[in-house]
Amino acid sequence: MGKKAGEEEMMEKTVILVKHDGVQRGLVGEVIKRFEQKGLKIAALKMLQPTKEHAERQYRLTPEWISKLGEKSRKAAAEKGQKIKESDEELAKKVQGWLVQYITEGPIVAMVFEGYHAIEVGRKLVGHTESRQAEIGTIRGDFSVDSYALADMKQRSIRNIVHASSSKEEAENEIKLWFSGSEIYDYTRKDWQVMH
Repeated sequence: MGKKAGEEEMMEKTVILVKHDGVQRGLVGEVIKRFEQKGLKIAALKMLQPTKEHAERQYRLTPEWISKLGEKSRKAAAEKGQKIKESDEELAKKVQGWLVQYITEGPIVAMVFEGYHAIEVGRKLVGHTESRQAEIGTIRGDFSVDSYALADMKQRSIRNIVHASSSKEEAENEIKLWFSGSEIYDYTRKDWQVMH
């Protein structure tokens, strides 16, 4: 059965990283299971130990990320009656350092999942970035309780088990970062004929 006009645009690839804490806790299979049960297919999968240089390319200091992080951090601080003295750039560099430290602590499992609306579906499956706010039933909501407050107090990144691409542009960049073209496989899941 061929695809109808517009269907191709809905077919997406997303990068899912099971971070060091998820690997150490034996949650890789659980993450894969949830994505496969939702109807997404594995297009690529490998285990690796990220280098600092690789991690810095994952957590790039783009102007929009710096601005968004600064805005969110200042809002959260204001709600607690605090004020952040650092510039957005200084704050972003500090957070980037924490993220790089976290993802390079041990081996991770990098995956590409493909399917209709894969990016949006992937974000819903993993849940809110702050595990404390993640809904029960999401990966972070079921397997992590970390919070921004605890992470800030300990001067580290939030430990939330898994990463999921947040946009098509981010997914495209992350696919190129973690995988070569020959590591990505194209095939049709037979259950898609029934599901779609």
